Amino acid sequence: MKVQASSPQDNQPSNTTNNTNSTDNTTNQLPSMDEHVMRSMDWDSIMKELELDDDSTPNPLKTEFTTTESAIGPLYAVDSNLPGFPDQIQPSDFDSSDVYPGQNQTSGYAFNSLDSVDNGGFDFIEDLIRVVDCVESDELQLAQVILSRLNQRLRSPTGRPLQRAAFYFKEALGSLLTGSNRNQTRLLSSWTEIVQKIRAVKEFSGISPIPLFSHFTANQAILDSLSSQQSSSPFVHVVDFDIGFGGQYASLMREIAEKSISSGFLRVTAVVAEECAVETRLVKENLTQFAAEMKIRFQIEFVLAKTFEMLSFKAIRFVDGERTVVLISPAIFRRLSGIGDFVNNLRRVSPKVVIFVDGEGWTEIAGAGSFRREFVAALEFYTMVLESLDAAAPPGDLVKKIVEAFVLRPKIAAAVETAADRRNAGEMTWREAFCGAGMRSIQLSQFAVFQAECLLEKAQVRGFHVAKRQEELVLCWHGRALVATSAWRF
Repeated sequence: MKVQASSPQDNQPSNTTNNTNSTDNTTNQLPSMDEHVMRSMDWDSIMKELELDDDSTPNPLKTEFTTTESAIGPLYAVDSNLPGFPDQIQPSDFDSSDVYPGQNQTSGYAFNSLDSVDNGGFDFIEDLIRVVDCVESDELQLAQVILSRLNQRLRSPTGRPLQRAAFYFKEALGSLLTGSNRNQTRLLSSWTEIVQKIRAVKEFSGISPIPLFSHFTANQAILDSLSSQQSSSPFVHVVDFDIGFGGQYASLMREIAEKSISSGFLRVTAVVAEECAVETRLVKENLTQFAAEMKIRFQIEFVLAKTFEMLSFKAIRFVDGERTVVLISPAIFRRLSGIGDFVNNLRRVSPKVVIFVDGEGWTEIAGAGSFRREFVAALEFYTMVLESLDAAAPPGDLVKKIVEAFVLRPKIAAAVETAADRRNAGEMTWREAFCGAGMRSIQLSQFAVFQAECLLEKAQVRGFHVAKRQEELVLCWHGRALVATSAWRF
């Protein structure tokens, strides 16, 4: 049962929940943290050390954006007083063409079929696939033997993109065999990990259009749905299944404030992993501060992923009359036992729009039918991502190493673990589940396309281009989709 929405003159919607036993004070579901430690953390000094609050360095790319027509400007403007938003330092701290002039990177890897793998002369790819075959046939001792041989050949993530990708996939297979991923039960990320992740996300946004494309297309899809005259509700509620550090909401709030959308009220519910408790504190503090500066009434709540797994959307507080937007990435599907059940429960929420941002190649990978096929597809996808990273930064650059270690490496480990987990074997793909539940894709606006094309023009990394695939807006690297954003309605 939903709660009745309050009037626009009220400060905020009612706090009554639709499931009092499970969702009251959802923030309190997070693991308890040492308040003294949290208060003693000097966020400003940390952000200054990471140069996240430094506006002193000229940024030609950022300048070009802010002097473009006002239609683009607000989405790329940065509030210098807002600390800690790595995704908001946009688009780049430097122009990649200045650092890596004359770049003419071509795509040299393609796994054209499962039985005929073009490995560019790297026969360790065959050993990787043998390990996968052994895991799938439950020959785990033989898998360990082959993996030991691979450990001698792939000692570090160096060399061409395929070699580095093979190293990370080899590591992921090793963790899968030893069960180290599943045995990690830490409640909180360490402080060092958080700082490194913040820096990695910031650097990734600085050299590659991939994060920016994901966030801006999703934001524009949200804004398009809110600009519709079909609903007069003053309240907006975004349910986000992959919030990260939340920097994308700064741009969204700025747009809401400047266009007077939703009477300046935004509510976010983020479904987060158990180990992200410290990050959620940082996200909440920074977004609340920025909302105050924008004079936007803002609420954010967090629901543990485990709680959502048990209760589905009953774990989330909904207010009657608000416009609900659901933002999905493949991350949530990795945790659930069935995509079909998720979509059926989603239908009961009646969201105004569902936005799916696929930055992991799931359109091609999910539903491939076997561990081997999904592994090969994921290896090809992340090889292309690493290749695009090489085009944006010089060989041996420290920025690339940071991005690979703290952004791409965890994604690869999760992709391998998901492919090996056959709980969903034979189940429909996310697209089939969406269509089967009566959802229909809707066209993204021309402004979203315009934004994406401007982003690539300013990024100046050759090899990227924007394409339309049915109703999806796709960021491609030499013809291969790296990010695909689509909007859906029931």
